[in-house]
Amino acid sequence: MKAYISVLAKSFSTAGLLVGILFFAASLTPSLMPRSFLVQGALSGFCAALGYGVGVAAVWLWRYLEIPVPRARAQKAAKWIAVIFCIGTAGIFLWKAAEWQNTVRSLMGLGPVESVEPIELAAIALGIFLVVIVLARLFRQTFRLFSRWLNRVVPRRVSRVVGGVLAVALFWSVAQGVLFKVVLRMVDTSFRELDARIDDGSTRPADPAKPGGPGSILDWQDLGRQGRAFVASGPTGAQIGNFFNAKAPDPIRVYVGLNSAETVDERARLALEELKRDGGFERSALIVIVPTGTGWVDPEGIDTVEYLHHGDIASVAMQYSYLSSWLSLLVEPGYGAEAGQALFREVYRYWVTLPRDSRPRLYLYGLSLGAMNSELSTHLYDIIGDPFQGALWSGPPFQSRIWNHVTSDRNPGSPAWLPRFRDGSIIRFTNQNSALDIPGAVWGPIRIVYLQYASDPVTFFDFPALYREPEWMKNPRGPDVSPSLHWIPGVTMLQLLFDMAIATTSPMGYGHVYAPEHYIDGWVAVTVPQDIQPEDISRLKAFFVEQSRSADNPPPGD
Repeated sequence: MKAYISVLAKSFSTAGLLVGILFFAASLTPSLMPRSFLVQGALSGFCAALGYGVGVAAVWLWRYLEIPVPRARAQKAAKWIAVIFCIGTAGIFLWKAAEWQNTVRSLMGLGPVESVEPIELAAIALGIFLVVIVLARLFRQTFRLFSRWLNRVVPRRVSRVVGGVLAVALFWSVAQGVLFKVVLRMVDTSFRELDARIDDGSTRPADPAKPGGPGSILDWQDLGRQGRAFVASGPTGAQIGNFFNAKAPDPIRVYVGLNSAETVDERARLALEELKRDGGFERSALIVIVPTGTGWVDPEGIDTVEYLHHGDIASVAMQYSYLSSWLSLLVEPGYGAEAGQALFREVYRYWVTLPRDSRPRLYLYGLSLGAMNSELSTHLYDIIGDPFQGALWSGPPFQSRIWNHVTSDRNPGSPAWLPRFRDGSIIRFTNQNSALDIPGAVWGPIRIVYLQYASDPVTFFDFPALYREPEWMKNPRGPDVSPSLHWIPGVTMLQLLFDMAIATTSPMGYGHVYAPEHYIDGWVAVTVPQDIQPEDISRLKAFFVEQSRSADNPPPGD
């Protein structure tokens, strides 16, 4: 056993271990989200493996260039120096890790941590590191096997190229078969069962005006878990009336579940017919919602605008998936855009037939993946003759088409995390501190607001962060981004990738969890609600802040 361990230890590259420990240490520095020792351990393990690979590649390049290598005695001494260096570096950075994490936690109003559980963290990192190395060596052996077989019939260099391609193809096909056909099928089944389950207390409404109620063309159970929650929740007219001390109608909410009809076009037509049946086009404002991957609609985003319009508002949403947003984006990336386009098309075609002086003002809304798909739901050329009135898109993912264009084409001097676009007449950005009042800017016929936090990794993840510093990291930085965050080649991209996976674990008002008081500023700018005074807005913000503090808020269904 000792001999085996000795052989295994000697098989590791000294340069690889040196670079690997540097990457491990760098992974402990702060990024956008506070991390538990479990998440940090996994991140550090992958970073160490990446660094090890960089070190091994550097040694290969050194030898390929035929640069002289140190003698055996010098290499042995270098290994001992590397071991001491690795232990010392890991210890120093683990000791500093809690301090770095606290720079992020303090910005988000979280209490400090005294330790990052260094022993547990290191053990997790070591386990992840070894698994990745074993897989890498398995790939190398597969590549060599293919190359040897091919070398019998083709030249050596050709056999290496073709062998590499075959090894990649084999590993990809195995991963695809296991991941997509087995794991995702299990996940798919679990989400389907969860979606079909009726939550405790979720009963069919007795009100004929509600979807799923008596006389509705929609079956209550077919709305899905998220649809039933959306229809059954939200403020009533009585609650809104009590707040403003005036009579208010019940807001209208329409939702069509994935099981309500076979095709996306049939579901969109059902949504339109139910919206007409419930009187949605008789309200002063109508919002077309594209939900997140699971079909979840953020209550902070809709409850607030229903209060602002004193209940005289309707909203309609249509489910396109029952998978989490990241899974939906991976497995069925086109479904959300297709559903958003179908729903908007049906609603818009009917809306333009109504008299302009009596039809509702039309708006779009989406959070996260819903924001990206809501962007794709319409095209300027299709609505320019009779445009909708505006859109509020919160937490747009980094792939969002319009968001990307506007951010990259922002006015010089404005930061990437809070851009200013041209004269501000159509598109404006805001965050925790309302930035919607731009001196000299006048709103045009369409008002689009992006609500985004500088600490939201879903919005600011960046693949090129692998090799260059993202624009949003440059000074001045967002108010919720740690000053101790530094760009590190290779490591920063992995940090942001892990941040994206835990983006909804932040306190409300940071990361990917959007606060109601920030939605209020956005909705006021976009919809310009009537009969509401500045003191009402301040009071409404305080009301929702208190409500969010007192409620046991479940994690977003993203």
